[in-house]
Amino acid sequence: MSHVVAFDLMQKDIRLVEERMYAQADNHNPDLQAAIRHLVISGGKRVRPTLTLLVGEMLGGEKDRLVTLAASIELLHTATLVHDDLIDGSLLRRGIPTLNAKWSPGATVLTGDFIFATAARLAAETESVRVMRLFAETLAIIVNGEITQMFQSQGLASREDYYLRIYAKTASMFELSTSAAAMLSPVDEDVITMMRKFGYQIGMAFQIVDDILDFTGDQVRVGKPVASDLRQGLITLPALYYLELHPDDPTMKAITTGSVSEKALQELVRDIRSSGAIQLALDEAKTFVQKALQKIQQFPDHPARQSMIELANYIVDREL
Repeated sequence: MSHVVAFDLMQKDIRLVEERMYAQADNHNPDLQAAIRHLVISGGKRVRPTLTLLVGEMLGGEKDRLVTLAASIELLHTATLVHDDLIDGSLLRRGIPTLNAKWSPGATVLTGDFIFATAARLAAETESVRVMRLFAETLAIIVNGEITQMFQSQGLASREDYYLRIYAKTASMFELSTSAAAMLSPVDEDVITMMRKFGYQIGMAFQIVDDILDFTGDQVRVGKPVASDLRQGLITLPALYYLELHPDDPTMKAITTGSVSEKALQELVRDIRSSGAIQLALDEAKTFVQKALQKIQQFPDHPARQSMIELANYIVDREL
């Protein structure tokens, strides 16, 4: 994975974010403390809190409130992963055992609930009613998206469904990261709207690239089976493009109507990889990023702004 200076710029503040996350389990059950520590240590690149801090830095927000906000958003993200791993039966994430690989379903659910609660408490500590409202709205969007995916999206080959699904799953939280940071900064409504759109665009790009990696990534490195979404009957952008290129593919038709054999699925994955579908999906992600970068062109040159540009480009340059 390529080195990104944006993460270096915010490294000191990200440590403060992680300390704030660790502290939420203080004076609680020892097993809960251990679980929180495990989850924080096994976290990824901290893209969302880094983005929150960069936006606030560029717009002149107060550092302590931005750190609190960033910790809140990363805990929200962590809680959704805890529940997602349980729902999907995933035993590994980024090559590290998930919480449900060690604990019972009940204990895992309760831990996720606790993290949701602490994330909301931190959002309240920003002392911004508007941020608290946006936090709650984002959580509702995420949960509604998951329920919709479980009951309505299986086997549905629809671009509209796909865009709504990845907005709820990913882009909504990127919107929260950028919008809330702007809300905690001395800027007007136009800037807040601009930051919301910036977050939306790079959030959509981020999930599209994740969906590409689901086909092209190494199973050990990614930490889940290749084409895991397709195995669940979820049609993501690479598969949509492949279906448009090969509308009569019998395996794709079977996935939209029912289950397929492992052999047929593996052949389909090879076909998708060798077709132009992967590149078409990547081109679409890059278009989202270019639209995002247009939103911040008018801001004065600033190290944080330059890092936001770099972070947006990193999203589509991740190893495929």
